[in-house]
Amino acid sequence: MGLFDRVSRIIRSNISALVSSAEDPEKILNQTIQDMSEDHYQMRQAVAQAIAAQKRIERQYEQAQQSVDEWQRRAELALRNNNEALAREALVRKKTFAETAQSLKRQLDEQTKQVEILKSNMTKLESKIAEAKTKKDMLIARARAAKASQQINQVIGRVDATSAFAAFERMEEKVNSLEAQSAAVAELAVDNLENQFAALEAGGSDVDHELLMLKASIQGQLPSGGSKSSGQPSTASESEVDLELENLRKEIDQL
Repeated sequence: MGLFDRVSRIIRSNISALVSSAEDPEKILNQTIQDMSEDHYQMRQAVAQAIAAQKRIERQYEQAQQSVDEWQRRAELALRNNNEALAREALVRKKTFAETAQSLKRQLDEQTKQVEILKSNMTKLESKIAEAKTKKDMLIARARAAKASQQINQVIGRVDATSAFAAFERMEEKVNSLEAQSAAVAELAVDNLENQFAALEAGGSDVDHELLMLKASIQGQLPSGGSKSSGQPSTASESEVDLELENLRKEIDQL
């Protein structure tokens, strides 16, 4: 028996937790207001029926009281005409209607109390409904705000701030590297352009190169013995070279 109680308790607790997790505050509050409005409608119907019964008993009481007064008048009329038997019969009828009137008066008093109680309860219910509607709007607003806050916190919880900022840092390093490469390419292009203009401006340096090439060519034409093939001394060849060199220098100076 103890085992069954424990299993039953576990089942009830799980069902209760499931129902609690499935409850939407906004839907529950709206449904509660709807149920209260339905109760108010039913209570209005009950009050209306109670008032109708009160009016009906009141009419019956008034009719019974009128009958009492009528048979009282008839009894007096019979006595004035010296008809005691008829007067007695009228008084009997009067007594019957008087008893009915007293019973109806008790019923009317009781029904009047019931109507007052129902009206008071209906007034309280209307006040509760008005209060519930005001509180419902406030609770719904709080529930929506709490739900939005919960969703934001869940999103924040799912975001790994460290990895996110690490990605930004990697991208920043990559952008810095691209900018450095672009600057280096631009600098190399400027240096190459400067070198080309420097080479054009220093065009006179080709004369020295040409002079060296000329010397090498002249020296390459001399025989291995150190003199020309005509048998003239090497001093003459050297004099001619010096003369040609001097002429070249003059030509260069005139440029």
